[in-house]
Amino acid sequence: MAENAETPEWDFVFQFVSEPLELDVGSAIEKPVAERTDPSIGTVLGQVPTPPESFVSSPADSPLDENTLVSVSTTFFPGAQLQTLPPDLVLLSSDSVFFYVHMHILLSASVNNFSSLLPPSPRTDPGPMGPVVPLPESSVQLNIVLHAIYDMSCSHYSPSFESLASALTVMDAYGISVKKYVARSTALYNLLLSHAPLYPLELYALAASYDLYDLAVPTSSHLLSFSLAALTDEMVDRIGARYLKRLFFLHFGRSDALKRLLLPPPHPHPPTVTCDFTEQKKLTRAWALASAYLAWDARPDLSTSTMESALAPLGEQLWCEQCKLALQERLKTLIVQWSVVKVR
Repeated sequence: MAENAETPEWDFVFQFVSEPLELDVGSAIEKPVAERTDPSIGTVLGQVPTPPESFVSSPADSPLDENTLVSVSTTFFPGAQLQTLPPDLVLLSSDSVFFYVHMHILLSASVNNFSSLLPPSPRTDPGPMGPVVPLPESSVQLNIVLHAIYDMSCSHYSPSFESLASALTVMDAYGISVKKYVARSTALYNLLLSHAPLYPLELYALAASYDLYDLAVPTSSHLLSFSLAALTDEMVDRIGARYLKRLFFLHFGRSDALKRLLLPPPHPHPPTVTCDFTEQKKLTRAWALASAYLAWDARPDLSTSTMESALAPLGEQLWCEQCKLALQERLKTLIVQWSVVKVR
């Protein structure tokens, strides 16, 4: 019989199934962290004292009138009852939002007395709810930081990834341990991790910059499809040598593991009258061709469905039932082995 007649047509095994990742996720809109209220009357937020004039107007401005409104945090307001004791400190953000907090809680969270801003100078005129300390940070940043200090989730405000990243910078500047308040069990950890699908590289670099190993590990699984050649010098500097090595080893390790797993062909069955070892070599050659194609483009993010789509059609060219069974068993074993390979 002619050689081309003996050899099945295996061209179709080179049809590789691509899987473009399509995320139809809209950008979450940050919700306001404050609402405007009349400082002269009681509201649902509690009794809001009139802020010192030095923080709401310049000497050239007209004094406060009865229609003046101030912006007060919707979480850290005078009547919030976050603690048994009433607030004794007021933080004023750069965008003029007032946060009514407890000085002892902020001092216990900071190792540098909130960048030496606390306790305030004795010359500071304390108001009804304590002295007012102006800060250069925005209300969005302070809102995230204060929620972390008070061990509360700020997810209902839908802060953006950029706001969360900048909040960590603020925490570091005020002597607040980022590793403590972004630990695995914290609300801020879960909130940051929720951004991993959309900002995997940025989040990994952020975790690396603060040595947040527990955050970097699950984030790295979202970087399997990322091309390491696309890393910029700036991003490499942010990630650092240690976490960059871990990312490279993750990619190279999975690629090498895939090549090793693809190498063994289906196990031959005992020869029969209609299918001897020579006949079974056709399946071996076909497996070698198809697996070599997969191994040549050994992507760390190769899915088991793609693997099955490339190798399962080999059975369509087999007429021996035992060969078909051997192929099915080999493919099943391969999928199980690949699914347990380290992904992060």
